[in-house]
This record gives sequence, C-alpha cells and structure tokens, in this order.
Amino acid sequence: MSTPLTPYLPLAVVLLLSGVLALIIPTLAGLLGPRRPSAVKSMNFEAGSESSGLARQRFAVKFYVVALLFIVFDVEAVFLYPWAVNFQALGWFGYVEMLVFAATLVVGLIYVWKKGALDWES
Repeated sequence: MSTPLTPYLPLAVVLLLSGVLALIIPTLAGLLGPRRPSAVKSMNFEAGSESSGLARQRFAVKFYVVALLFIVFDVEAVFLYPWAVNFQALGWFGYVEMLVFAATLVVGLIYVWKKGALDWES
C-alpha cells in the first residue's frame, strides 16, 4: 500500500538513526571514558597559554572585518572550482563572467585596503 508519505520513509529512518546516535554516543563516552581529574586539567585553557583578561572584553571591529573578508574570499573559491571544471563548456561567456566576478572582488579588496581595514597597527 502506497501513501503520499512513502517516499519520505528513508529520510525518516535517517533522522531517527541520527537522533538515536546523538543520544547514544555521548552517553557511552561519559560512561566508558577515562576519569582522571587533576588540578592541571581543571585549569582554564586558552589557545595553549594561560588565560588573561575577562571573557566579556570587547574586540576591535577589525577582527570581524577580517572574518567577513575571509568568508567572502572563501565563497569566491567555492564559485571558482566549478567554473574551472566547466571552463571549456562555458566558453568565452563563462570566462567574461568570471572576470567580472573576480574584478568585483578585487575592487572590494582594494576599497577595504585603502580604508585601512587591514592595517593592524592603526
């Protein structure tokens, strides 16, 4: 007997299995994992060095600008790979489109550079 929901049965099984695993794995890790607490293991840890300052301190906007730039150029790489794979099939139209895309990113990078967003000293 077929119902409108029959095609979604595999999806339901995967979701159920992932939910069960999400409960079982941490439970087993907590039960079977080693328990050897020490003073050194209980210390606060920050990137391999002693913690300094408050956890609620403000960060400069430059940190966020650099993070946004990283995301922009990471997205560029995501678009660049499929274009390179289909380079011959796209022909000159695809080439010009990628030049426009890359030029837009370069103009944006020059703008950010000229504004001083990449200068850490100032």
